[in-house]
Amino acid sequence: MSEEQKTQNNYSASNITVLEGLEAVRVRPAMYIGDVNFRGLHHLVYEVVDNSIDEALAGYCSKIYVSINEDNSITVEDNGRGIPVDMHEKEHRSALEVVMTVLHAGGKFDKGSYKVSGGLHGVGVSCVNALSDKMVVNVYRNGKIYQQEYSKGIPLYPVKEVGTTDKTGTRTTFHPDGTIFTTTEYDYNTLLERMRELAYLNKGIDITIEDKRPREDGSFQKDHFYSEKGLRDFIAYLDENRESLMPEAIYIEGERNGIPIEIAMQYNNTYNENIHSYVNNINTHEGGTHLSGFRSGLTRTLKNYADRSGMLAKAKVDISGDDFREGLTAIISVKVAEPQFEGQTKTKLGNNEVRGAVDSAVSEMLENYLEEHPNEARIIVEKVILAARARQAARKAREMVQRGNVFSSAGLPGKLADCQDGDPAMCEIYFVEGDSAGGSAKQGRDRRYQAILPLRGKILNVEKAMRHRAFESEEIRNIYTALGVTVGTPEDSQALNLSKLRYHKVIIMTDADVDGAHIDTLMLTFFFRYMPELIENGYVYLATPPLYLVKKGNKSFYCWTEEERERAMEAVGDKGVHVQRYKGLGEMNPEQLWETTMDPENRQLRQVTIENAASADRVFSMLMGDDVPPRREFIERNATYATIDA
Repeated sequence: MSEEQKTQNNYSASNITVLEGLEAVRVRPAMYIGDVNFRGLHHLVYEVVDNSIDEALAGYCSKIYVSINEDNSITVEDNGRGIPVDMHEKEHRSALEVVMTVLHAGGKFDKGSYKVSGGLHGVGVSCVNALSDKMVVNVYRNGKIYQQEYSKGIPLYPVKEVGTTDKTGTRTTFHPDGTIFTTTEYDYNTLLERMRELAYLNKGIDITIEDKRPREDGSFQKDHFYSEKGLRDFIAYLDENRESLMPEAIYIEGERNGIPIEIAMQYNNTYNENIHSYVNNINTHEGGTHLSGFRSGLTRTLKNYADRSGMLAKAKVDISGDDFREGLTAIISVKVAEPQFEGQTKTKLGNNEVRGAVDSAVSEMLENYLEEHPNEARIIVEKVILAARARQAARKAREMVQRGNVFSSAGLPGKLADCQDGDPAMCEIYFVEGDSAGGSAKQGRDRRYQAILPLRGKILNVEKAMRHRAFESEEIRNIYTALGVTVGTPEDSQALNLSKLRYHKVIIMTDADVDGAHIDTLMLTFFFRYMPELIENGYVYLATPPLYLVKKGNKSFYCWTEEERERAMEAVGDKGVHVQRYKGLGEMNPEQLWETTMDPENRQLRQVTIENAASADRVFSMLMGDDVPPRREFIERNATYATIDA
């Protein structure tokens, strides 16, 4: 009998490992917070803030304060009731210690305490405690201040009184464990956008966020959010850079079958559908039953009105569901007591009862709105008719793309230098700025798995173009055909079908100058509006060519930042140093381009992700819109702080 067979036969109770307390979280952290990178790090903050939001939803909290401290620890404080500190009957220790050290323990599991609660993973603050090398909790309750400290989820002492107070609430400070996370540096803007979002989703709550780490100029960042109108303010914020077709957003609020429903929607002069859905403050990126209910209620109600008005008969055009959502910005927020999440990232609502509830609310309230606002109703129907005509033109243009009859006999763009490997998971395609850089990339690449498609100039700004114009663009047709993707699925005629995607790394490679940045933005706008599935699946990247070559004698250093250039100058000294500033990819020969920007061993790729879809929607509409001042302000504010991830 082999040793392996002996091992299998001896499989018994002694082989079963039981992880005590929060140890399971530390062993498999990604199971609880998604990952141990940037996203998981920030998720820790959201879990703690969610507790404060739950208090607010229950009617006991009106203010929330969040700060990034100088050591990259986080403090979250609220003026809620304070976590209970009395003795827990079953656990025989303070309820505070139970909440902080036991998974799935807390008031949100008692429906008498909270009707609904936020938090996607449901593991709460104990998970944050487990993944922090230090945590301190102060509870203001019963006129006293209670405190307990922890290290990696383990209490350092029993809950104790440390003072008196006339306020109530909970203050939590934690520092993420650097042995768990690949980065422990928080990004202020990421947290800011989530706090802004929460303020809009929960009207009447005062949220302050502060960064106590000084910026280069010595200043500090601090923002305050408070919304009286909630989703209506959210719509105004998202559509700030778009021209609205109605003076005020359509607002729907009510309760169906015990499910609170809140919806705000506004039509604008763009050609994109911008719908953002939330369940218990969770951004449901993948949609779900609440989104399906909204779409069916919207389509049926608007079509019935359009039929009664006689406008469709005069227009002599066929209408589809997509036409009712072109140029529509909408936010759907529902509160569900027992949400069931599914989908690839567990952000798709599966509760069937929610579909009918939302459909019913939208149908009834939208029908009343249309009857009471005939002028706005006429504007909406005219927009729908225009969208239908454009859709038919876009369908014809799209069919030309998908037939591939405008390209070479092989069905691929003539300028595409394809790779040899047929496995999409192993292949990558570079969209390269210009024929010159494209030529260098073709010569320098690894032909086995790297494909090159040169782009001629700047692609169409799809933010300001009707869909059929996009499909008529030669450069955009080339992108579709090279990638091998098609448009339209049985569920959604606008969705991207990735079943025949030919590359799992789609890399934008442009010059390190203003024109290159503009092309990056145009490409990312196109992917965000027409191929969001590529970004959601993690397939889109930005290449990062070096800015400098520092050379002295036989020593040379490629530098991607000013700081790296300065360090290189200190390695080699000032005398006899030659510094070359790369402004374009064409300035590098094929070997240099491979070594610095295309070789997987040395290159620095930045993966494009969408942390906050609503915020991304607003940024793209601002960057690619007609209003110059906000675009200039955004660039000036963010360019200095652009970062590169290895």
